[in-house]
Amino acid sequence: MNEPARVFALTDPGPRRLRREEVASSQRARLLRAMAEVAAEKGYANTVVADVIARAGVSRRTFYELFRDKQDCFLAAYAETVELLSTRLIEAATGSPPAASTADVLDRILSAYLGMLADEPLLAKTYLVEVYAAGPEAIAKRRAFLDRFTELIRALHAELARRGESVGELDAFTAEALVAAISMMVITRVAAGETESLAELHAPLRGFLLANLLAQR
Repeated sequence: MNEPARVFALTDPGPRRLRREEVASSQRARLLRAMAEVAAEKGYANTVVADVIARAGVSRRTFYELFRDKQDCFLAAYAETVELLSTRLIEAATGSPPAASTADVLDRILSAYLGMLADEPLLAKTYLVEVYAAGPEAIAKRRAFLDRFTELIRALHAELARRGESVGELDAFTAEALVAAISMMVITRVAAGETESLAELHAPLRGFLLANLLAQR
């Protein structure tokens, strides 16, 4: 079984001396993970730069060389998390070996989505719950990710039609509503600290999506 990719994972360079760029990259990764962890534990509103640099083990000067302020650090962490999650979802939908059916594609997507959140419970809480406390720019980034997820659902609907399945109507509003419903079910569990139970949503969400993508039966 492949090990799950870790967001902001730090690599061991061994005994060799790190270049300046590698040091900066390592410090940045530590700060991003520290921001995610502290915001999850204390809440974004109660998180201060001193908390983040203490957790990351870097100086205040280094923090401000890399980020303008707390929100800038949060937004950078959020952007990298979203990019990794988006990449995982696309790879799940289009990866090798080719999926035998659209239902299999759904299985892969849900496994990637729920699996990453379960593997990273602090990041899940920060970027599904605390994002709404981080201001309009953070909320806009959250909305942009949901829009990407919506387009993925519409692409699956188109694939069902291409395969000759009997599909129902799926306008932009309906696709957005499906994603919103999935998101709320996930957020509810993450906010309650129940990320270990996310796998229980896999089968019902798969059935829910298929029932709404296919023509009513």
